[in-house]
Amino acid sequence: MNEMQAGTQAAKSDKDWQKTQYSNLIRYVPSGTYYARLRVKGKLIRKSLKTDLISVAKLRLADVEKAEREAAERQKQTSQGKMTFGQALELYREQTKASHLLKPASKKYRGEVLDAIVKSWPGVEVADIRKINEADCKAWSLRFGNDYSPSRYNAALGILKGIFQIGVEAGSLYRNPAIGLKRARVRLKTLTLPTFEQFQAFVHELAKGGGRDSKNCADMVRFLAFGGFRIGEAANITWADCDFEKSEILVRGDTETGTKNWSVRRVPMIPDMRQMLERLKTERAAVQQQDTVMQVRECQKSMDRAASVVGMSRITHHDLRHLFATLCIESGVDIPTVSRWLGHKDGGALAMRVYGHLRDQHSVAMAQKVSFNKQSNSETKGHNESKSQRA
Repeated sequence: MNEMQAGTQAAKSDKDWQKTQYSNLIRYVPSGTYYARLRVKGKLIRKSLKTDLISVAKLRLADVEKAEREAAERQKQTSQGKMTFGQALELYREQTKASHLLKPASKKYRGEVLDAIVKSWPGVEVADIRKINEADCKAWSLRFGNDYSPSRYNAALGILKGIFQIGVEAGSLYRNPAIGLKRARVRLKTLTLPTFEQFQAFVHELAKGGGRDSKNCADMVRFLAFGGFRIGEAANITWADCDFEKSEILVRGDTETGTKNWSVRRVPMIPDMRQMLERLKTERAAVQQQDTVMQVRECQKSMDRAASVVGMSRITHHDLRHLFATLCIESGVDIPTVSRWLGHKDGGALAMRVYGHLRDQHSVAMAQKVSFNKQSNSETKGHNESKSQRA
C-alpha cells in the first residue's frame, strides 16, 4: 500500500467517527457505540464505553478518564522504581479484567482471592514493594494456609507471585520474594456416594417434598446423575441440544456458568436419561426447542433435606457427577471414554486419580476368572453351561 492509498483509507476511517458536544466523547457511526477519546501524558487513548446511550456514556466516560489518569500516574512512579504493593496489585487486577483468555467466573474468582490476600496481610497495600522480603511472604503463607483450604491457598499463592512479578518487570524488585513458597498438597475428596437403593429413595423423597419445585428438583438430580454434567452446564441445556436421533446431548460453553475452557462436547444418552427426557417432553405439551430442559437451576437445600430423611450421607450437585462416572466405570466403560464424556482435557489423568481404585477393584474381580489350570477352566465352563440349561 503506497502513501496515497494509506491516506485515503485513514480518511475513510475518520468519517466513521462522530464528535459529540462533550469533551473526550466520540461516537462510532457504524455501530452507534460511544468511545472515550483522550490524551493522557502525551498518549492518545481510545476506549469503548460499551453503550449506544449517550446518558450512560457520559457516566462511564468519567470513570474511564479517572482510571486512565491513575494508571498513567502509577506507570510514571514505577518507571522511577517506586511502587507500593497496592499499586502492583491494582495493575494485576486491571490485567485480569482486560484478559480475553479468562471467563467472567474466573475473573470474579481472582477478584475474591485478591481481596482475601489483602485481608490476610494487614498494611500490605501501602508497603513499599521493595521492602517486602521472603520472611514476610512465609509469615503470610502460614496465616493464609491456616484460614483457607489448600486449593484456595494455591490460587492465592499463584496470584501473589504474579503481583510481585509485576514489580520485577517494572524494575522495582530484583527478585520475586514469594518465588520460594511451595504449593499446598490438595487431598482428593473421599467419595461417599449413595447405593442404587439409596439413590432411588432419595429421588422419590425429593419428588414428594411438598414444595412448588419438588418434582423439578427430583428431575434435576436425575439429569445430573444420568449425564455427569456440571450444575452450570445442566441449567443451560435446551431441548435443541438433545438429539434423540443420535441419542446424545450437546453441552456447550456459556459466558457465565457453562463448560470449562469454553469447550463443547457431546454426552451420550444412557437409557435412563432418554426415558426421563421422553417423559418430560410428554408432560410439557408446549415445550419449545429454545426452552431449557431443567426448570430449576439448583436444589441443594431440597437435597440436604431428602438425604437426611432417607438416612444417607449429604451429597452435592457435583457429587452426582461423580456418581455418573462411578456407575459408568463399574459398568465396564473405560476411563478415557468416561473422561471424555465428563469434558476433561487431560486424556483421563484426573479421572484415573479420582476413580482409578474402581478400575483396580474391577480388575481384581476379573482376574479371578483367569486360570492356567485346564481342569479349573473345564469345571468353570461346565458350571456355566449347567447354569444356562437350568435357566
